[in-house]
Parts: sequence; C-alpha cells; structure tokens
Amino acid sequence: IIIDDLGYDDNIASRFLDLDGMLSFSILPYSPFQREIATAVHRRGRDVLLHLPMEPLEYPDVNPGEGALMSAMEPDELLDQLHKDLDAVPFVVGVNNHMGSRLTQDSAKMRQVFTILKRRNLFFVDSLTNPRSRCAQAADLLNLKFAHRHVFLDHVQNAHAVRFQIKRLVTIAKSKGSAIGIGHPYPVTWEILKEELPKLKYEIELVPVSELVG
Repeated sequence: IIIDDLGYDDNIASRFLDLDGMLSFSILPYSPFQREIATAVHRRGRDVLLHLPMEPLEYPDVNPGEGALMSAMEPDELLDQLHKDLDAVPFVVGVNNHMGSRLTQDSAKMRQVFTILKRRNLFFVDSLTNPRSRCAQAADLLNLKFAHRHVFLDHVQNAHAVRFQIKRLVTIAKSKGSAIGIGHPYPVTWEILKEELPKLKYEIELVPVSELVG
C-alpha cells in the first residue's frame, strides 16, 4: 500500500507512519514538509517514493503542480526538470506518477523519463491514471523495475467504500500473488486502515512496494 500526495501536512503523515503495517510513502516535490516527512519515513525503514507530477488530460483546467513534466517540453527541458524533481526529495528509492493521464500515454516521453530512472537505479510504479498508459511497454523496453497500481483505496471518500476497496486489494493479491493499492492522506483512509491493518496480517503479508517491482 502506497500513501500518495504527501508533503503538505506533516501531522497526517506522522499518523500514517505510526499505523501498524508496512506502508510506503510517496512525497510531492517542492512541498513544504518534503524533507521532514522523507527523513521520518526513511528512519522507520519504509520506502520513500517521489510522487512525480505529470501533465493530465484536463490541463490547464487541472494543474499537476510545481515541477510537473509536460508533453510540450523539449527533451532537454523535460530531463532537466526530472533531475530537479528527483533531487528535491531525499531518500527516494522509486517514483510513481501524480496525475499524468496525458503524459503517460506518450511513449517517447516515458522512455526519456525511464532512461534517467534506470541510470539512478530507481523503480517506477504506474498509478494508472489512464488505462491507455504506455508506461509498461516503455519500462519493458528499458528493463526498468516496474509495477502498476491495482486499486485506489479512497477514490470515494467514505468508510464503506474504503473498506470495500481494501477487500478488493486483498482478493487481487490472493489471486495474483501480489497487488498494489494507493491511498491518500485523508482522515477516513487513516481511520479505516487503523481498523483493518491489524486484521490483514492474518490474510496477507504487507511488504514495501520495492519488493513488488520486477
């Protein structure tokens, strides 16, 4: 389970870090608490990911935020921005995309991104914000450590929906051997994970996301 969108509230990040389960944490670059949160996560032996902003289909109505990789960027500009983003958050072992429903469809751009990740010995988890994502093919071409999201835990922010999505994640993990869920720093997500994580130990093993990339 990856918790996304971290960096703007150190208190909620601490509460997720204190939960009874091996969660992984993805932090937005240039967020006010990026270094504090990344350091705390690293000290607790959990995976730190860069939550890399990428252009969505809805841009400019939806803004992916500072440091975003955009489809109109020339290769040099794109890679320069990527290096800055990767350097912004310490202790990063991998990357997953923030938004990116447009950029992840662009095979050439994703190959450029993955060349740098490969060079830095980082993995990529596709948040699958678009079913037409070309990330898997680009990762395969470059032999990059890669995985993709199976379930969003809290697309609907209510207790019943989050509980149902956790059950879905467990079912997929049992049938496929492993599965990745992505949640967000919402109070309801924290509450349900606090209830459910102790029970999950009897059904599945929660591992760092770095163990599921191949």
